[in-house]
Amino acid sequence: GQKLPIVPLSDGAGEVVAVGAGVTRIKVGDRVAGIFFQAWQSGSLTREKTKSALGGAIDGMLAELVLLHEDGVVKLPEYLSYEAGATLPCAAVTAWHALVPRGHLIPGETVLLLGTGGVSIFALQFAKINGARVIITSSSDEKLARAKAMGADETINYKTYPAWEEQVYRLSDREGVDQVIEVGGAGTLDKSLRSVRIGGRVSLIGVVAGAGDVNYAQIFMKSIDVQGIYVGNREMFEAMNRVMTLHQIEPVIDRIFEWKEAKAAYQHLQSGTHFGKIVIRV
Repeated sequence: GQKLPIVPLSDGAGEVVAVGAGVTRIKVGDRVAGIFFQAWQSGSLTREKTKSALGGAIDGMLAELVLLHEDGVVKLPEYLSYEAGATLPCAAVTAWHALVPRGHLIPGETVLLLGTGGVSIFALQFAKINGARVIITSSSDEKLARAKAMGADETINYKTYPAWEEQVYRLSDREGVDQVIEVGGAGTLDKSLRSVRIGGRVSLIGVVAGAGDVNYAQIFMKSIDVQGIYVGNREMFEAMNRVMTLHQIEPVIDRIFEWKEAKAAYQHLQSGTHFGKIVIRV
C-alpha cells in the first residue's frame, strides 16, 4: 500500500544549513537528527501522528537536503559522528522505549533479545547500563561471540537449538525471563511467550520472522503484558541521548556505504548478515 514515488529512509542526521523565520529551537550549524514521527513530540501516539512517519507516510532522509519542522529534530550528542547519529531515530529509540519508559527495567532483571540487528544491539547496550542480565539469540556463532564481548551474559544459536525457548527456560532458572524484545513477530512470538516468566513482559516490535502459530492462551494463563512498541516520541529520544552521553555509548555500525551505493546497502540489509546498523553516507 505504499504510495510512490517517495524518498525512503526514516533515519538521518546532519548539519542545519538554513532555518525559516521564527525558528527558535535550532540554529544554523547545529548537529541534529530527525525524529521518526515528525508530529510526535510527547505523550501517546495517535492516528494523526502516525501520518508523519519519515520515509513512509511522508518523504524521508535519503537526500542531500531535507526540510523538517523545528519540532521534528533533536540535537545530537557532541561525541557522536553524523554516521552514528543517523542510527538513532528508529532502532535506538525503539529499544529505549521498550525497556525504559514502557518496560520499567529494574536492575537484576533478565532480558531476552532476538537476533543481532539494530534494535536488539541497542537493547543489549541499554539493558547492560541498567544492570540487567541479557540472553541473546542468533544463527551465527560469530555474531554471538561479538554480542558476548559487548556484555551479553548468555547466548543461544537458534539453528543449533531450534527449540531455543527451552534453552531460555533453563538459563533463567526454569522461571522464564522478565522481558522479551520481540522483533520476529508471529514466527517467533509463541516461543517468546513460552520464554517469559509469569507476569513478565513481551515488547512486540518487528515482524521479520514471517508467519507462525501462536498459543494466545499463554498470555492470560501467565498474566503476560504484551505491549506494542512503534518507535517513540521526541521526549524519549532526548532522554535517551542524555543517558547515552553519560555512558558514552557508541552505536554499533556494521558497514558504511557511500551515497552512490544506496542500492547495495539495501541488498546488504536483505542478506541478514549485518550486526547492528547499516549507514549510507551523503
